[in-house]
Amino acid sequence: MKTQAFRLVFVLLVFQTMLYAQSEDMVFIKGSRYLPLYGRDSTVVEVKDFEMDIYPVTNAEFVDFVKRYPKWEKSKALKLFTDKSYLTNWKSDQELKASEDPNSPVTYISWFAAKAYCECQGKRLPTVDEWEYVAMSDETTKDARVKASYNEQILAWYEAPRSNENRIGENAKNVWGVHDLHGLVWEWTLDFNSVLITGESRKDVDKDSNLFCGSASVNATDLMNYAAFMRYAIRGSLKAKYAMKNLGFRCVKDINQ
Repeated sequence: MKTQAFRLVFVLLVFQTMLYAQSEDMVFIKGSRYLPLYGRDSTVVEVKDFEMDIYPVTNAEFVDFVKRYPKWEKSKALKLFTDKSYLTNWKSDQELKASEDPNSPVTYISWFAAKAYCECQGKRLPTVDEWEYVAMSDETTKDARVKASYNEQILAWYEAPRSNENRIGENAKNVWGVHDLHGLVWEWTLDFNSVLITGESRKDVDKDSNLFCGSASVNATDLMNYAAFMRYAIRGSLKAKYAMKNLGFRCVKDINQ
């Protein structure tokens, strides 16, 4: 009996150690109710506790992923789940171009590929509400949207987004301990197409330039609204198979109740 009890305790300790190891690259996000900026009809939403990746997924991490799951290599990925831009900055199926930094965020990734990556890690993509909830903070304040400096910094990047020019972690972490939600890449969300933004139709050609016009932001009344509308306009213009040079992702994980 004692032997069985000892074995049970040992197994539990090992399991807890495994859970900690899986979460060491994540931070705990305490959920709450908040008002996202969907537009004039915004309503309060509730976000439950979850964990979020500290950094966006890197080139090196996605290389490891396709090596373990070759069906997501650029030459093998189903056209149903990717477009012609998928991993276009890679030299081959399992090798980056020499100009690509392994520690920069992976881009040219479709929503399907990002979703598969997270699920293979035992995680998932964040919802829009979860992403916006964490992203509305700065280094000291959980809701920094009323700060002019916060919004000005975000909009400065929106004017000229850059991705692989910078490595992950070079932007200051926010109050939750999360890096690079702004200033590095746009990021996929699980329900990116759940908010429809009206505006002119987008064509599949020249996606990277078309998506940054911000046409849905015309009703924004201040910098805070404008920044939020820009994100929703872009999300509403995406298709799940799109792959873009400034679009990456990170993962989150539910907290077991």
